[in-house]
Amino acid sequence: MSIVQEFKAFAMRGNVIDMAVGIIIGAAFGKVVSSFVANVVMPPLGLLIGGVDFADLAIVLKEAQGEIPAVTLGYGLFIQSIVDFLIIATAIFVAIKVMNSLKREEEAAPTPPPPETMSKQEILLTEIRDLLQQKPNP
Repeated sequence: MSIVQEFKAFAMRGNVIDMAVGIIIGAAFGKVVSSFVANVVMPPLGLLIGGVDFADLAIVLKEAQGEIPAVTLGYGLFIQSIVDFLIIATAIFVAIKVMNSLKREEEAAPTPPPPETMSKQEILLTEIRDLLQQKPNP
């Protein structure tokens, strides 16, 4: 089997395609959450703290000199990233919890009895045989 055929067989399996779709949706969801945090959550939070813009929170390690920009530790953006992570982690946790509960309900559902494969005559003959086997021999 050639490498191209092996790769095609690998790429067309259901798990790989599901994973690719999950990664794409996850990336898009991450962008939505980042925008939500940066534009909806952090401004009111900064206002409550005292008019602070988290994007501007930084510790200057070295001042700017001429055209060389200042070296800073942007801890405000780090805090914003932590909030992004917490929202995404919570959403994933809730989604997995819902999926697990649906799976448990599906497993707990009673399975229908298997259809009888024996005819009525076979069932009666089996019962007669079982009764004759229980009868003591003289």
